Amino acid sequence: MAEEMHKVVILGSGPAGLTAALYTARANLEPVVVEGTSPGGQLTITTEVENYPGFEKGVQGPEMMDIFRRQAERFGTRFISGEVTEARLKNRPFEIVVDGKIIKAQALIVATGASAKLLNIESEKRLMGYGVSACATCDGAFFKNKEVVVVGGGDTAMEEATFLTRFCTRVTIVHRRDSLRASKIMQDRANKNPKIAFAWDSVIDEIYGNPKDGVSGVRLKNVKTGKTQDFRTDGVFIAIGHQPNTAVFKGQLEMDELGYLVVRSGSTYTNVEGVFAAGDVADRVYRQAVTAAGTGCMAAIDAERWLEAQHG
Repeated sequence: MAEEMHKVVILGSGPAGLTAALYTARANLEPVVVEGTSPGGQLTITTEVENYPGFEKGVQGPEMMDIFRRQAERFGTRFISGEVTEARLKNRPFEIVVDGKIIKAQALIVATGASAKLLNIESEKRLMGYGVSACATCDGAFFKNKEVVVVGGGDTAMEEATFLTRFCTRVTIVHRRDSLRASKIMQDRANKNPKIAFAWDSVIDEIYGNPKDGVSGVRLKNVKTGKTQDFRTDGVFIAIGHQPNTAVFKGQLEMDELGYLVVRSGSTYTNVEGVFAAGDVADRVYRQAVTAAGTGCMAAIDAERWLEAQHG
């Protein structure tokens, strides 16, 4: 196997990874970014981004990530495409295996993000960003005075549905069971909201619409009777949870019960000295581009200071 040694290796190329790259590159640490299987992260499946400071007229998600990437590259960041298949963090330098090649790192920044759990139907993929969304905070404002559905029955779904009532005339929660899994306080909030309705024992097995005109409706299937019915809606929000991309670090980096990396309070330090975590991989609460970028900056500064202390 070929081997390469680097001061800083960053895993992930979303807002957290690219911000970390920008800061470490400007500190002359010559970072290498392993882009992963989805270069640009979750923002590449988002169309319009209106809530990132500095883009007063909004910006397309893929375009924004392209700007981030070019800025990091301008200061000397190197990019490697490919997927991390193994991470060896027991000894330093750390060894990362990317498509059969070993990359050695004195410091490692993990910014591999979290993936929204989806329905895995073809129409969902085709209409993602065109009326289908996995983030109400990001996209709710585009559905002013419209009717939408939210899929899910946990706290996330109740939060998203309640948030969407600020903009939408009606929010229908589609849940595969006949009762919610959400905490009592979140259930009560949703039940008391006059704009929220429920479609029980139901799943979406088709989303109608096209990228030009957006979503026009869904086909609901009753899981108990097998019967289907068409339901008119302007948007579909998937709120069945997120899966942090941390499988490759199991048994090495400390994680919470959902698999998110645990960092030391007020920093990006993980339980392994020299390994830092930034962005959605360590954030189960906010999951915004701007918070991811913020922790990317923190991880870069933490890594820079840590490396200085090692060589001081």
